[in-house]
Amino acid sequence: MKLKRVVVTGLGALTPIGNNVEEYWNSLKKGVSGAAPITNFDASKFKTKFACEIKNFEVTDFMNRKDARKMDKFTQYAMVASDEAVLDSKLDLDKEDLSRIGVIWGAGIGGLETFQNEVLNYAAGDGTPKFNPFFIPKMIADIAPGQ
Repeated sequence: MKLKRVVVTGLGALTPIGNNVEEYWNSLKKGVSGAAPITNFDASKFKTKFACEIKNFEVTDFMNRKDARKMDKFTQYAMVASDEAVLDSKLDLDKEDLSRIGVIWGAGIGGLETFQNEVLNYAAGDGTPKFNPFFIPKMIADIAPGQ
């Protein structure tokens, strides 16, 4: 069987130790830990008060607020890293056969923040099932690569 060749032409990263490939790689070489006190929510009632969160990230530096509101954070992160990878590749997508270009993406679960917010809003309400129309599109795991 003849194997097809794969070429990695661009890299992108948005991680707890760097918001781009250069920062990430430099932090890796220095042995920097991404663990820090939790800032994305009130962790005072939790036994563990540290996590590896993305730091110094403002989504509107990369996309308009209207588009960002339709995405969970995990999709926003994927979009930013993917954009970096495309720029790093130096591919002119207008001149390429897009059917031969792809992204490798892995996720165990989708937008947990969206799921949590919807459940809490439902529980705090009057029992009438009301959900954000973007609930499912923001939450499903395969939405990030589908963007």
